[in-house]
Amino acid sequence: MGKGRVEAFSDGVIAIIITIMVLELKVPDGFDLAALRPLIPVLLAYVLSFIYVGLYWNNHHHLFHTVQKVNGAVLWANLHLLFWLSLLPAVTHWAGENHLASWPTAMYGVVLFMAAIAYFILTQVLIRQHGKDSTLAKAVGNDFKGKVSVVIYLAAIALAFVAPWVSAALYTLAAAWWIVPDRRIEHLFEA
Repeated sequence: MGKGRVEAFSDGVIAIIITIMVLELKVPDGFDLAALRPLIPVLLAYVLSFIYVGLYWNNHHHLFHTVQKVNGAVLWANLHLLFWLSLLPAVTHWAGENHLASWPTAMYGVVLFMAAIAYFILTQVLIRQHGKDSTLAKAVGNDFKGKVSVVIYLAAIALAFVAPWVSAALYTLAAAWWIVPDRRIEHLFEA
C-alpha cells in the first residue's frame, strides 16, 4: 500500500488535536492584564502541549519521508500513536486547570510516555517492513533520544506525587531537547 493516505489522515488528526487544545482556552473574565493571571497555568500547559504535538508532527513527517509503503501493521501502529496524542488535549486541560496537582501532572506524563512508546513501536514496525539496511533504520540507529525521553517521562510521573513542578520542568526539558533539530534523516537524504 502507498503511504499517502496514512500521512494525510495523520496530518488531519494532528490538526484536530491542536484545534481542540486551542478551543479549551477560555477568554479572561476581565478587561485588564490582571485578568490573565488565572489563565497562566492553562496557557503554559497549552504551549507545552502545542510544542509536543508539533514535535510529533515534525518527526512523523520525517519518519514517513523515509518509507515507500505501508501495511496493516503500520496502519495499526500509526493509529496507536494517534490515539495517545488525541488524549493530549484532555490531560493538558486537566493539568492546566488544576495548577500542577499531582494526579493531572502524572497523567500528563502517562500520555507523553505512552505516545513515546507508540512512536517507538511505529518506528520498529516500519523498520521491520523496510529492512535493517533501510534509510529509516540507519537514521534511527539506537534511538538514544527516544530512550532517554522515556526515562524522563517515567521519572516525572513518579515525581508528580512529590514535587509536581519538577515533573513539569522535566516535561519541558524533554520537549526542549527534541526542539533541537534531529537531523539524522535529513543528513542521510543530503548524502
